[in-house]
Amino acid sequence: MTSTAVVIVGADGCKAGWIAVRLEPDSTPRNAGSTPGNPGSAPQVEVFASFAALLEASPDNAVVAVDMPIGLPEFSSKGGRGPEALVRPLLGARQSSVFSIPSRAALYADTSEFTTVEAWYAAHRKASEVARGTSDPPRGVSIQAFGIFSKIREIDTLLIARPDLRGRVFESHPEVAFCHLNGDQAMQLPKKIKGSVNPAGMAERKALLCRHGYEMGFLDQPPPRGAAADDFLDAAVMMLIAGRIASGSAKPFPNPPLADGFGIPVAIWA
Repeated sequence: MTSTAVVIVGADGCKAGWIAVRLEPDSTPRNAGSTPGNPGSAPQVEVFASFAALLEASPDNAVVAVDMPIGLPEFSSKGGRGPEALVRPLLGARQSSVFSIPSRAALYADTSEFTTVEAWYAAHRKASEVARGTSDPPRGVSIQAFGIFSKIREIDTLLIARPDLRGRVFESHPEVAFCHLNGDQAMQLPKKIKGSVNPAGMAERKALLCRHGYEMGFLDQPPPRGAAADDFLDAAVMMLIAGRIASGSAKPFPNPPLADGFGIPVAIWA
């Protein structure tokens, strides 16, 4: 990865909140100190309880790429918001990792803190009902999508309240990122099989990350408490995309990005 003049951050949601891999300016992703002729620090990994806390820990001009949908539709059409339909064909067998996001009304149908499993499923049914009424063809909400609703809302509320963040916080997707960094060839192996980490798929992605400047020792370390190993790798590849965005070499899908009803850009960057 080429050095940049700003802090770059890759982020992904995790059980404890958000995992972030961060690189200071004029650094390359090296595990042990600086490389000759390239002063700076090694990448750092940390978990934050909220996305706001993640942003507060970085300078005001830091560029953040995050694996989370940004920009919500008022009405959901077949194939998703637009970016999803563009990137799925690139991923082959990995395209199921890109799922469609329902309308903003469905995302905000129930914002309660769920204290029981029954309440969680009741909220899912309510969101699905709203989603079916704001989509064509009518469709509900997948369990996978519903599981990240609260994190989508975290970023959405921040970008509505703070328009300045819209030029600093960008949506990406790990499998789209890995594909682009692999010469536009999708990863051959799944990262997970039936909900469990697939060691061979993880090794394939680690090897690619190392070809783009990471040290294997950094990637092999246990993830911080509250984050899983695959969350760590996703944040690591997000950081590389943040670097591409900062340097002006990243590409948005679509190009130019769309905008939602609040003017928030809608695009997957790689």
